[in-house]
Amino acid sequence: MDMVALFQCLRPSLPATTWRQLSRIALALLVMTGRVTMLGISRWAGKGGSYRTVQRFFSTVIPWAILFWVFFRHHVYCPDDVYLAAGDDVIVTKAGKHTHGLDRFFSSLYGKPVPGLAFFTLSLVSVQKRRSFPLRVEQVVRSDAEKAASQAKAAAKKPKAPHTKRRPGRPKGSTNTHKATCTLTPELVRIKAMVEALLRLITTVLSVTYLVLDGHFGNHNALQMARQCNLHLISKLRCDAALYFPYTGP
Repeated sequence: MDMVALFQCLRPSLPATTWRQLSRIALALLVMTGRVTMLGISRWAGKGGSYRTVQRFFSTVIPWAILFWVFFRHHVYCPDDVYLAAGDDVIVTKAGKHTHGLDRFFSSLYGKPVPGLAFFTLSLVSVQKRRSFPLRVEQVVRSDAEKAASQAKAAAKKPKAPHTKRRPGRPKGSTNTHKATCTLTPELVRIKAMVEALLRLITTVLSVTYLVLDGHFGNHNALQMARQCNLHLISKLRCDAALYFPYTGP
């Protein structure tokens, strides 16, 4: 299949030089082996894909979200299909100290926090084809507030000194709280902004009802974040989630 023919739909959204560079780099990415680096791309790109050209391409500001959506709409979108919005983190291990966004992130493959880069991806999942199509990818650069919240959460999990057992029942003097009002964590604020940007981009063509996230987001705050975006959350409940039947009495 000729990749250049598939990229014709991107011409109105890109300058001619950037479009030509993208076509050559995409072909190199498909055929190259090993770790993807700018030097490796330049060796596989052939004529018109020198190392300096690859550097210029990656230093160019490109509206990737728009390009992903235009490509999806022209080559993938099916009006009769049902689509779900899905989000997940991708961790790429990376050594060194000077890479932008380098931090320690939990990797499910290693089962522990590892030094590297994290990217959060929002995709549209086709229910009929059972395939995922990424539409928005952003690097996760944790702020100081997000790091402090993560450290506080880890400290709360550590076993505490033995204390006297509290009496069963509701503590005296406690009041009811409104369940729909909650303070979103910096992580959920970032994801909410990405979801809202995605919905604004696709709202004229298709409507999405559900947001699919993994078990890390199977909590009340993530549910309220999804509801604030007018979406319903599909996730996995924690193993210690306490479920009760709804009250049906007077």
